[in-house]
Amino acid sequence: MRAIRHGFGAFVSVAVLLTGIAVAAEVRAAPAPAEEPPAAAAAEEPENFGASCSTVVRGSTVTAHCRNPYPRTDRVRLHVECERWWDVDSDSAPVEVGPADYGELTARCWKEVRSAWITHQPADQAPDPTPVRGS
Repeated sequence: MRAIRHGFGAFVSVAVLLTGIAVAAEVRAAPAPAEEPPAAAAAEEPENFGASCSTVVRGSTVTAHCRNPYPRTDRVRLHVECERWWDVDSDSAPVEVGPADYGELTARCWKEVRSAWITHQPADQAPDPTPVRGS
């Protein structure tokens, strides 16, 4: 019975050895991974664009204060949605805020303001018409 155990152990050892050799040959035959182009690394970096804006609501008037710390001109627009269904929502005309520049936008509702937000677009692109949101 002992001879059978040694024979089986030898068989398993040879099988493991051959499997290891086959795997090593496959690994050597596999192509090397392609290097990523340098443009992929640049795409991961955040874009230095976009004025920093804050909005202040006082009664029915909204004022946005925007400062642009970046070297690219930012075209900003103020959008105001009014609370009352009959009150007209508004979108301001685009204002270009240049590098190291400041811009201020105002808009108002007849009554209460529901929400206000700013949109940004690089000034070197053609302006996109912003659809008016319904109440």
